Amino acid sequence: MAVISMKQLLEAGVHFGHQTRRWNPKMKPYIFTERNGIYIIDLQKTVKMIDSAYNFVKDIAANNGVVLFVGTKKQAQTAIEEEATRAGQFYVNHRWLGGTLTNWNTIQTRIKRLKDLKKMNEDGTFERLPKKEVSLLNKQKDKLEKFLGGIEDMPHVPDAIFIVDPRKEQIAVKEARKLSIPIIAMVDTNTDPDQIDVIIPSNDDAIRAVRLITSKMADAVIEGRQGEDQDDAQPAATESAAPVKEAASDVSTDSLENLKKTVEGGSDSAK
Repeated sequence: MAVISMKQLLEAGVHFGHQTRRWNPKMKPYIFTERNGIYIIDLQKTVKMIDSAYNFVKDIAANNGVVLFVGTKKQAQTAIEEEATRAGQFYVNHRWLGGTLTNWNTIQTRIKRLKDLKKMNEDGTFERLPKKEVSLLNKQKDKLEKFLGGIEDMPHVPDAIFIVDPRKEQIAVKEARKLSIPIIAMVDTNTDPDQIDVIIPSNDDAIRAVRLITSKMADAVIEGRQGEDQDDAQPAATESAAPVKEAASDVSTDSLENLKKTVEGGSDSAK
């Protein structure tokens, strides 16, 4: 049984790619058809590739590996933070700081500064300082929290990285490849898939699509961790994050004919 059914993918708009004039020819194998100037992603392939991604992430987690969730575009920020946190993992959902992976030692010094500022705020140190100085320190703390809060407790560089829109997160992709860190990513029709180890052909702009797939990657981590450190994994917080138990999730049941009918009868979603 597939991790996500074609019905779920259709409802979330995962099949809508970019306009045909904004495409990467390398994504041709993952395109089903074109409709009103928009590429439609082949969801039959997406279903199978989500299964592969799920198993890949689950295996990483089963070996106590660290998975970093990355998505800095507005459509991804909330899902990335919430799902990574639910899975007990780490995230970057605002600007990617150059050297986050390749200059980890320097990043750790900034993380230490963040922790020191938090401690000063909690132990009453701020109360003994001039208001102007406290204001400056709070601004520094807030900025560090914004960019580094999601990796504050990450013990080392990740064993795998899940990315929403690798085209936008090119620096993260380059750093991960330089360190041979496997990349799992939602790849839209305007993106070069060659830099990605585990591809999930999908709409990476729709909030529902991002939430659906990100939640399944979080589920994969939780399932992988069950047995070894089950206490660290929190239960699913939303219905969308719950394990899929639909009979309709079998790929063979959701044929390409059904996809074609839905596409032809659905509404436009130009990007």
